[in-house]
Amino acid sequence: MSAMVRREVVWELHDNYQKQTYRNRCYICTDSGKHLLSIPIQHVGGTNGRQRYQAVHIDNSYPWQRQHWRTLETAYRTSPFFEYYEDDLYPLFHQKFDSLINFNLKTISFVYDALQLETPTAVTEAYEIAPKTYTDLRFLIGAKKEPQWAPEPYVQVFGDRHGFIPNTSTLDLLFNEGPNALSYLKAQHIPFLDA
Repeated sequence: MSAMVRREVVWELHDNYQKQTYRNRCYICTDSGKHLLSIPIQHVGGTNGRQRYQAVHIDNSYPWQRQHWRTLETAYRTSPFFEYYEDDLYPLFHQKFDSLINFNLKTISFVYDALQLETPTAVTEAYEIAPKTYTDLRFLIGAKKEPQWAPEPYVQVFGDRHGFIPNTSTLDLLFNEGPNALSYLKAQHIPFLDA
């Protein structure tokens, strides 16, 4: 998110869906430590092989939204700013979404609104292996490897138990830092952006 608030954004809509990316998962902080929230998806499998990100459907046969909402409430109800964002966040976990990309774009729009920024609307027209007109930051969606930079610590709800837990969802930052979240994101040192 720090990279997104510091650069012009063009959303990649034409690549293949990749497993184990932040497209269907994020991490939050709970009383037990770092916790994964994962959105179940319908896998095509078999002879179909890969599927386009635009074609990925959420598996709503499992009540993932209710579970995620309850987990967020339990983890952040006592945070300084949960109640401030709660009403705007609530629909994401109570309105049915069939398409993963639509859910993600709504979530991103919520985050940009919470940061008081205009949500970028530019999208790719086709898949490019090596884009020539913008900086390719698609590697940031990979959830397998931790980033090679360390974010500055901020106060987290369960920090007294676990210390600072980096690389969590922007929701963690919003619920703990509120209006200061944008300043925090802009102040982070990211080597490939700050070079």
